[in-house]
Amino acid sequence: MFWGGISVDGKTEPVCVSRTRGGRGQGSLNAGRYITEILEEHVVPYAGYVGDGFMLMHDNARCHTAAIVRDYLQEVDIPVMHWPARSPDLNSIEYLWDDLKRRVRARDPAPTTLQELQDAVLEEWEQIPQEAVATLVRSMKDRMEAVIKARGGNTRF
Repeated sequence: MFWGGISVDGKTEPVCVSRTRGGRGQGSLNAGRYITEILEEHVVPYAGYVGDGFMLMHDNARCHTAAIVRDYLQEVDIPVMHWPARSPDLNSIEYLWDDLKRRVRARDPAPTTLQELQDAVLEEWEQIPQEAVATLVRSMKDRMEAVIKARGGNTRF
């Protein structure tokens, strides 16, 4: 699994969240790992880069909504966008992940090891123009308004 962050002004490096870290089995991403491997190492520094107006948007995965995660984000003063349960996934980065997957799948030869996959993801991620990222982020308001107008139904997005 990969994690990444985007904003109008930039993007983080993609992070491979593997089942092993430091040679030991860690299992799936839980709240503790989310705090130490994603929030502390990537989100907090990126929030400082973005500055005022930074808001974290993550989905309702258990590791994102755990009390220790909410407490940590409050402690480090990172605001989180409210995301209702069972809502359409409007997160701008989902469109970027789809593009990234297409780019990686189109590689010849295809990556065959985890390291090759990580390298391919990083190379392709770097090729995505920042203006395309900014356009996605700026489209958030329009996408949310379209969902509200459609009363949660299908939209052009």
